[in-house]
Amino acid sequence: MAISFQDYGLRAIFTGQAGFAGFTNYTNVLTDASFWPVMLRTVLVTGAMVIGTIGIGMAVSQLLTRLGVVMRTVVSVVLVLAWAMPNVASSLVWQWLFQPFYGVLNWLITQLGVFGDHTQDNWASSPGQALTIVLSLVIWQAVPFVALTLYAAQSQIAPEYYEAGALDGASAWAMYRSITLPALVPTLLLVTILSVIWDFNVFNQIWLLTKGGPEDTTLTLGIWTFVKSFVSNAYGQGAAIAVISTLILGALTSYYIRRLVRSGEEDL
Repeated sequence: MAISFQDYGLRAIFTGQAGFAGFTNYTNVLTDASFWPVMLRTVLVTGAMVIGTIGIGMAVSQLLTRLGVVMRTVVSVVLVLAWAMPNVASSLVWQWLFQPFYGVLNWLITQLGVFGDHTQDNWASSPGQALTIVLSLVIWQAVPFVALTLYAAQSQIAPEYYEAGALDGASAWAMYRSITLPALVPTLLLVTILSVIWDFNVFNQIWLLTKGGPEDTTLTLGIWTFVKSFVSNAYGQGAAIAVISTLILGALTSYYIRRLVRSGEEDL
């Protein structure tokens, strides 16, 4: 944080001395023509990642409740392995899957013979496709945590509620809406806040797959911080962007903590 108030550039790295800049770095960042487009893009990309993660995670957790012991164990192990995979390694696997000429996905689409020859299709060169591969990778990595957490919460719901609903003739959807969802609200709020924090700060996956391109389609605050600091050598401005991101996430976290405290007071 101290660097955000200093005139810290390439010269400061060699001399070890950086002058005090006050709020100049923050002013430069906030008045930069790229700031608000990057901020809006970060919010939209984060929202898409969170919605996809929570939606698929809820579906997978519901699936786990309907599987037998053996299949549930197998699926749970697969989810844990996917979640435990380092994001750098998974990003490299994603590069290989979507690689032109040798990519598995391009080969598979071409073999289907429905969409023509896509062996030379470079997903990272198209804004829509680049965003698709980034979103799919992040969501794929995040779904296991959400699914297993929601499944654990759902397994704590007393079966008597479902038995009473069945006796009343309620459908599966009605019981899910009136019994399961209300019980999952605290856990859903928790995993949503955590997903927002993680997805807002996504860096490795975007940098390794697209480096913020093409046409700045995947240029988020995390990528912009890196570019400002280590490409433009404006370390003070990069630190200012990081502080602004932390303040935004701090506000979201404080909202969750207030909700948690209020719910605890109501229980008392």
